[in-house]
Formats: sequence, C-alpha cells, structure tokens
Amino acid sequence: MNSWVNSAEILGSDLPLELSGTGNRRALLMDALREAVRSGRLAPGTRLPPYRSLAADLGLARNTVADAYAELVAEGWLAARQGSGTRVAERAAPVTPVHRPRTPERVARPVHDLVQGQPDPSVFPRTAWLASARRALAAAPDDAFGPGDPHGRPELRRALSGYLARVRGVRAAPERIVLCSGAAHGLRLLAEVVGGPWAAEEYGLPFHRELLASHGVGTRPLGVDADGARVDGLTRHDRAVLLTPAHQFPTGGPLHPERRAAVVDWARATGGLVVEDDYDGEFRYDRQPVGAVQGLDPEHVVLLGSVSKSLSPALRIGWMVLPQRLVAPVVAAKGEREPFSSATEQLTLADFIESGAYDRQVRRMRQRHRRRRDQLVAALDARASHVRVTGIAAGLHAVLELPPGTERSAVRAAAWQGLAVEGLGDYLHPGAEHRTVAGAPCVPHRDGLVVGYATPAESAYQEALDALCRSLPPVSPPAPPQPPAAP
Repeated sequence: MNSWVNSAEILGSDLPLELSGTGNRRALLMDALREAVRSGRLAPGTRLPPYRSLAADLGLARNTVADAYAELVAEGWLAARQGSGTRVAERAAPVTPVHRPRTPERVARPVHDLVQGQPDPSVFPRTAWLASARRALAAAPDDAFGPGDPHGRPELRRALSGYLARVRGVRAAPERIVLCSGAAHGLRLLAEVVGGPWAAEEYGLPFHRELLASHGVGTRPLGVDADGARVDGLTRHDRAVLLTPAHQFPTGGPLHPERRAAVVDWARATGGLVVEDDYDGEFRYDRQPVGAVQGLDPEHVVLLGSVSKSLSPALRIGWMVLPQRLVAPVVAAKGEREPFSSATEQLTLADFIESGAYDRQVRRMRQRHRRRRDQLVAALDARASHVRVTGIAAGLHAVLELPPGTERSAVRAAAWQGLAVEGLGDYLHPGAEHRTVAGAPCVPHRDGLVVGYATPAESAYQEALDALCRSLPPVSPPAPPQPPAAP
C-alpha cells in the first residue's frame, strides 16, 4: 500500500491523521503527529490514546505506534509519565508571533534559544544512566561512601585513562588524572598552582578569562586566524597558554600541525604550560578526529575535559590530565576531601564508560548534531545565501559571518524576533583591540553570530531557524561604480 489516509478517535474527538505517501509507516505516523501538534490541532497537554487503541484504529502494528510515541517523546513533541499516559508536551505548543516591544530589552524571556554551549536536556540517556547507577552502587566498595579522595574515584580515573587514550590519543596513567567539577574548576585550580600571566586566544569564553582574573592571573590575547591561535606570539614571560586546539572556540577550525609542534617547543624551551581545553573533542562530522596536543608532550600539556557537552552540565564531572609534577600541587589546592563531585555519580560514569553506553551516546549525539547543522546550512542556503557559515566541521555551534558593522543590529533584530543568540564580538578578548602585528595596530574583530544548534528541543528547532533567518541583514547593495581615473 503506497498511500493511505485513516483517522483515529483522540479524547473522544475525531482527529484525522493523514499518513499519505510512501515509506516507513512509523515515519509517516510521526510526521502526521508532528504536523497535528505544529498546527495546533493537538494542543499542549492533550492526552493521546493508548498505543494499542491508536494502532487498532489506524490498522498499524502495535510496535509501530509504540516506537513512534517513544521517538516523539525523545524529540520533545510528546511527554509520557507512568500512570498518566502520553500527552502533547507543553513546550511543543505552536509558536505565536512575538509582539515587538519598543526596545529589545523588554523581551524578558526569549521564545527561541540558539545560544551555544547547552545540549538539549531532553536527550539525556536516563534509562542507560539508571542501569549504570544500579550496577555501580551494587558493586561499590565500602570506602566509596566515606570521605572523598581529592584525586577522584579510582574506578573513573581508570575508565577515563582507557577512553581518552583510545578516542583522543591522550597519554595518561590513572595516577595523572585528577577529577574536578568541570573545566572552570580545573582552571581555578591551575591558576592557584601555576600563577600568571597567561596568554589566551583572542576569541574565547569571557567567563574563563574572568575566572582567571579573579584568582590574580591576567591574560593577554594571541591572534587567531584560519589556522588557529598565532602561537608565535608567545614569550618567555608567559607562564601558561590557554588553547582550544581541536576546534578553536568559537571561530572553528583545528590548530595547524606546525603550530601544535611550535607550542610544545615553546613550553619545553621556557618551562611554560599548555592548557588544552578539549571542550567538544568527540564531535567531528566531516573529517577524522584531531588528536589531543597532550599526546605530543604529557609533561608540558594539561588536558581539560568534562561531560557537559556529551551528557549534561548538571552532572558536574570533569577531569584534568596533568604532568606528573603538577599532580600533588593540584590535589593540595583542591583540599583533603572531595567537596565538589559526588562519588556515586563518579562510579556511575565509570560504569557508563566501561559498558560502552558512553560511546553509544556520543555516536547518537554526533548524528543528531550533524543533522541539526545540516538543517541550519540548508535554511541559510535557501533564505540567506549571502551569509557565509564557518566552523561547521565539528562542535555544537556555527559562526555566521556578517557584513561589517551589522553584528549588533542583527542581535537586536533577533531579540525582536524573540530569539536568543550571541554576537561573535561578545567573545573577543578586551585587550585584542590594542594588539599589534609587526608593530602596526591590528583590530581583529569581524562581525558574526555564534549559533548554538544543539540547544533547542527537536520540536522547536525549525521555528528557531525561521526566527534566525528573519533576523539576518539583507544582501549588501553593490558599491556604486567609480568614475574613471583622470588621465
């Protein structure tokens, strides 16, 4: 049967579901339900019939309807709770037009969110995590429930040692790994132990620079171009350099191999430290993964990582892979007991990695994020082909390059559309405007938007892209012809 139309009784009202076309019937049913929610025919909170009833009404197999319900719950269109059945999710309501305020500041809460750095919380692998938690607690030794070791649980350090060696090319025995509550916590500890000053990429997280400054460590900007950080700007006065070599944040692109070797040579020659923020090292789409710089010289490079992008920032679990000489000072700075990260969650993550569930989750999220990225590129190609998209071979965000002088107006236009998105200039080091190249002033800022495509729920993503396209500046008019030069 190539095309068919049926209807089903939903809460006593006849709701026609058009499952027309060819292909997989589960996919056709999911498309019909999405359209019913998107159009408002299924209002938020509406209870759907049991999958057995809907299957009978539509002449489908029960597993087909059950699988469709489960997938739509995972995407955020539906919500299911034990004892209350399956309902239309509250956040899946049709997006109503935003009434434009007189000033963007009056938009108290954005309707759409494309701010980078936040994976969709609805895709957290609850079932697999719960299974790991049960196994981990059943096998946990008694000392796991005593005062925490500031090194972190040995089970997780062993699991990370194997995983990072296999996936990121990291060279580290478990004894060199110290667990922390995330990259920010690791930076704070390194600031206390290493001191300053540090160099940092001229584009990066302001929060990291502010955190270092709050601990008495100043940073100065290194230029960034298509090959990553300009590490030739490092000096003997720099105690450390903070880099994102796998995927420069936020401009995109890996650190060039020659510069990777050069920064290690600088550290060896000066005794400096390379601090490698491996914030999204697992998410590669169009090329082979780039190994960690730490693998080139474990005695001069610190690798910082966490599960905030791959699982959830709510877990508050991160790690530092340290040179041997820094392990004891960092542990001493952390304190005699583990005050930050739960031992039971560390044990659960260890099981999650060892069981292969972490690899499966990363693969699943890689596919999801790549699909999201492709949707973004396709939308811009269709509606704003004059806007160039960069930094899309990896990560959870893209940079949209804008005509000079249009970034702030584009951010304001997005706010009028009810869209939260950030300008590229928000990530520029405040000292970059005073940087010089070959003795001449260099103003590095270029206009753009940083678009986080991992953040929205599946049901809200297309609406967010529509709002983004409406916010972009139009094609710049061509420059007027110049009169011919006088003979």
